[in-house]
Amino acid sequence: MTPEVLRTEVLAGLVVALALIPEAISFSIIAGVDPSVGLFASFTMAVVISVVGGRPAMISAATGAVALVVAPLAREHGLGYLFAAVILGGLFQIALGALGVANLMRFVPRSVMVGFVNALAILIFTAQVPELVDVPWMVYPLVVAALLLMVFFPRLTKAVPAPLVSIIALTALTVGAGIAVPTVGDKGALPSSLPVPGLPDVPFTLDTLKLVAPFALALALVGLMESLMTATLVDDLTDTRSNKTRESIGQGIANIVTGFFGGMGGCAMIGQTMINVKNGARTRLSTFLAGVFLMILCIAFGPIVSDMPMAALVAVMVLVSFGTFDWHSIAPATLKRMPTGEIAVMVVTVAVVVATGNLAIGVVVGSVIAMIIFARRVAHFATVTGLVDPDGHRVVYTVNGELFFASSNDLVHRFDYAGDPDKVVVDLTAAHVWDASSVAALDAVTTKYAARGKTVEIVGLNEHSARMHGALSGELTGNH
Repeated sequence: MTPEVLRTEVLAGLVVALALIPEAISFSIIAGVDPSVGLFASFTMAVVISVVGGRPAMISAATGAVALVVAPLAREHGLGYLFAAVILGGLFQIALGALGVANLMRFVPRSVMVGFVNALAILIFTAQVPELVDVPWMVYPLVVAALLLMVFFPRLTKAVPAPLVSIIALTALTVGAGIAVPTVGDKGALPSSLPVPGLPDVPFTLDTLKLVAPFALALALVGLMESLMTATLVDDLTDTRSNKTRESIGQGIANIVTGFFGGMGGCAMIGQTMINVKNGARTRLSTFLAGVFLMILCIAFGPIVSDMPMAALVAVMVLVSFGTFDWHSIAPATLKRMPTGEIAVMVVTVAVVVATGNLAIGVVVGSVIAMIIFARRVAHFATVTGLVDPDGHRVVYTVNGELFFASSNDLVHRFDYAGDPDKVVVDLTAAHVWDASSVAALDAVTTKYAARGKTVEIVGLNEHSARMHGALSGELTGNH
């Protein structure tokens, strides 16, 4: 590594660490835990994933997505169960990674991805509302001032993250002027030392497993989805490819370590990753240093961090939510061009996520609806046209399109069984047989003609279709 590359990686890691502090604390508050729990998670996730992850220069830490998933468990059952869920979620991620879940990302449609991102933005925004209710009136002008500073400061320089500048400015103002507003210290004590490993304080029983397993699975799915989405984005930005399976397994290992070290779990962070990459980072060193610098800042400057006003963090998260939302997706010009089905999928994904507070459920529901719409659309592409020979002794039916469970159901009704001549040819040169439903439909056609004393010849099967038809024809019913 050249001195120039080393300098770039170190500076990028430092900038990311500075930007991580307010978000890690904010996500801790969303999850309903002490700030130290989110900061420990950001430290361990970044350090571990820098070694075992599959996408260099990508930042993993405590995230809003994971915070929203684990918040009910932490609130109702305590930290011990939260840490157990994080460890189990990591085990689920390793298993899913080994099973090739990364390859399934290709089946998540873009409309679901957009819905996922928009729902995440809405949930992050609504999570700030409690911090703006029943608070001193000075909180509101402070939030506005922080937002204005973050919007206009980048026009002067982008060398230092605007959120950090905003937090420092508001902290200096509230402390210097003695303005009494809620602070980070009111939420809980910051860490004064490095985290130490330990087992979760829960009974190791089947009841505990039943309680934490749903949260762990949701954490695993949400974490993998966000991480793989971010990895794909970085691949595009850097014109490089990454090992998605290794990244999936690496996320699991990082979450297991995080759970044992008292962290709330996490995944890849889109915002911090963009800061890292746009500052020129391309190696694992920047990710590692981001975690290390984060702990140094907390331990060495803990009292200062404790004096940060919550108004500044609320403003940061509001800006994050607005930056996360895909505004282009709801622009009238975009909606006018988008197919109705895709708009519906996006809206349903957002609605389900917001209603349930579970990103994974929304993505699954959205993907299923998208697949149903796709299947219905493709089903209409299978056509059947018949042409009777001039001598009237033979009819040739040409089938065109993809034959699968959705399209083959209507296949049986496309033939004139009573009126056709005795010899029938079904030409599948322009078709493809995908499943048993299609073979069963062809068998039904043959059977209906046979019942009328007519013969059917099926021709033009490609290699895959011929193999499937040969293996299943006549075997799908009890009438052999």
